[in-house]
Amino acid sequence: MTTPRRATPRPSAAAPRDTDTAASRTSPPPTPTTRTRRSRTAAARTTAPKPTANASVPAALVGFPQGTTVTGSPGIGRIPVVEVSPTIAEGRWPAKAAVGELVPVEATVFREGHDAVAATAVLVGPDGNDRATSPMVDVAPGLDRFRGFVAPDETGTWGLRVEGWSDPYGTWRHDAGIKIPAGIDVQLMLAEGAALFERILTVPGRPGPEQEVLRAAASALADAGLPPDVRFAAATSDQVLAALAHHPLRDLVSPSQTYPLVVDRPLALAGSWYELFPRSEGAKQAADGTWRSGTFATASKRLPAIAAMGFDVVYLTPVHPIGTTFRKGRNNSLAPEPGDPGSPYAIGSPEGGHDAVHPDLGTFDDFRALVRKARDLGLEVALDVALQCSPDHPWVTEHPEWFTRRVDGSIAYAENPPKKYQDIYPLNFDNDPEGIYQEILRVLHVWVDAGVTAFRVDNPHTKPLPFWERLLAEFRRTNPEVIFLSEAFTKPAMMRTLATVGFHQSYTYFTWRNTRDELAEYLEEVSGPLGSVMRPSFWPTTHDILPPYLQQGGVAGFAVRAVLAATGSPTWGVYSGYELVENVPRPGVEEQIDNEKYEYKPRDWSRGDDLGIALLIGKLNEVRREHPALRQLRNLTVHPTANDQVLAFSRRLPPSSESGASTGTRADAVGDTVLVVVNLDPHHVQETTVFLDLDALGISADRQERAGSDPWFPVMEAHDELSGASFAWGRNAYVRLDPAVQVAHVVHVRPS
Repeated sequence: MTTPRRATPRPSAAAPRDTDTAASRTSPPPTPTTRTRRSRTAAARTTAPKPTANASVPAALVGFPQGTTVTGSPGIGRIPVVEVSPTIAEGRWPAKAAVGELVPVEATVFREGHDAVAATAVLVGPDGNDRATSPMVDVAPGLDRFRGFVAPDETGTWGLRVEGWSDPYGTWRHDAGIKIPAGIDVQLMLAEGAALFERILTVPGRPGPEQEVLRAAASALADAGLPPDVRFAAATSDQVLAALAHHPLRDLVSPSQTYPLVVDRPLALAGSWYELFPRSEGAKQAADGTWRSGTFATASKRLPAIAAMGFDVVYLTPVHPIGTTFRKGRNNSLAPEPGDPGSPYAIGSPEGGHDAVHPDLGTFDDFRALVRKARDLGLEVALDVALQCSPDHPWVTEHPEWFTRRVDGSIAYAENPPKKYQDIYPLNFDNDPEGIYQEILRVLHVWVDAGVTAFRVDNPHTKPLPFWERLLAEFRRTNPEVIFLSEAFTKPAMMRTLATVGFHQSYTYFTWRNTRDELAEYLEEVSGPLGSVMRPSFWPTTHDILPPYLQQGGVAGFAVRAVLAATGSPTWGVYSGYELVENVPRPGVEEQIDNEKYEYKPRDWSRGDDLGIALLIGKLNEVRREHPALRQLRNLTVHPTANDQVLAFSRRLPPSSESGASTGTRADAVGDTVLVVVNLDPHHVQETTVFLDLDALGISADRQERAGSDPWFPVMEAHDELSGASFAWGRNAYVRLDPAVQVAHVVHVRPS
């Protein structure tokens, strides 16, 4: 069944042809547009300033390909605020965040002289009003680097700025803390403190209990009948510091520019995906060797098992009609046998193109029924988008200008030497770019209208970046709920720029990181500043990739990689058959034998019952749901180990009282910390000492002090979510992992 295609205009004159036929054609990132900035003079204030309209992100900034992206003064402030993050290209594109994500904000804030400075992070809502402020702390004394956290609570284009300010209380506390014990200017310092507290008490908006704490401190400070050290102690108590952390006295408030921050729904940051070839589910071979394809109806029967494993998204490879010209046979052979179904990536036949479903799978109504069943089970449906055509695609005859012609008159097929894909014609985006854009936009909306809420985009790095920037901006404007996953196993600059121009998620190099040091470095990279640009999606395998580690690692190897993917990234996915430990390669390549791209592959799912991988996957997804720390990205710490076959890392969501920002989760009050320790050797028992960073695990200073110099003194309970066992661990923790029994500890850290 084919939905009507809207005719697209042909160009009046042919554009220069792109003669590249390999899957490596790219265009450079677009040149940043000129920024429109409005000046803002920082005036000295004695109370928290009311932000002006100038500080907001323009309401029109929903797509972000062009126009004003940064507001605020381009000059230096009275209290300089520089090197603000997260930002991308000084605000040319918005940084990324998700609803409920704890976003770290940093800036360098300093001033002339020796007076104390401080900083505040400010979130500006999509409506242009300040929504939340968060105190920032100096995380690099001597380097003036301040950090705070914000947590946006709705989707849209937000603004982010940092306000630097002079801290008169901090200056007085520092100076008085030196002079009073030394007997220097004692009465003068106390008098200046009393006068300062008169100003502090005028700061508006402070809750009654905090105000009472400060009134009591001011009264004690002004009481000449008390010893000087008692008066000073009253004015610098923990209760006073806590009250002033929330509502400080701020002078010379100097805001940075306001930078855009695009906030997506939670699934854009964290979710679990399951890849499925619909035609394989329910496919049957007759006695004479011929095959009958699976259908949307038979594929729907697999959905309850996928949902039972705790997945959020079922991702379908292309479901469109498949061409017959140059059709590939099994294992990518050039000689197909009768009945070979061909690659679903060779899209298009007389039955239709990208806006149609393969008649063997059913009808559009059958597809919609699959989507409804998935939703009933709590699953969203993602669809593969492969912007390429078989020689039989309607576009080839209707729009020949959309393809590259060789000098012999033939249309160039796809190549990635030495690989050749004779059954696929790439689109030439330099010929009639407007016509191609409008048609692809229409096609994608066909599937969104049918219930698709996410797209896995095949090889986006072989299409021009301005095309993606425009298309993704349009979807953010009209359908911001739709998520785009970039399948770009390519050079770092292209991967990052695809994310920069709007892809919500990205495939990564995780598949090829195997050693402890490789994994540690990569985990820190994707969870660091890169996290404001590119959200990683970790996949142990895909239908195109079977890495050597899994070819050789057996059941334990598949378990190791599942644990690493599910806990190392908020988004992860598996290709169907992972539960069955399908690990036989096609000779000479990192790819499964009997690749499902070229044949039907029905599976006996009961064979996986004894392997335990499906059970492990289900448990990992359950742990991810129960622990919000695992659904955050920029909160990872690697912990050293004495054995290079064991990797340890933790994820922590601090309580809101510590971070100053609420994520809207139940963990806000107490926080959440998960520590992962993995044996990377799938064949042998490994033992080690893990040297834990107790600060990163949220272990309080008083508990650490009780441990004294004994690194083995228990300061926490480590409850293993996989086995149910609990351990009493100190700064040093002994671990023994037998891959025949358990490849990893995934522990919930609880203070002892």
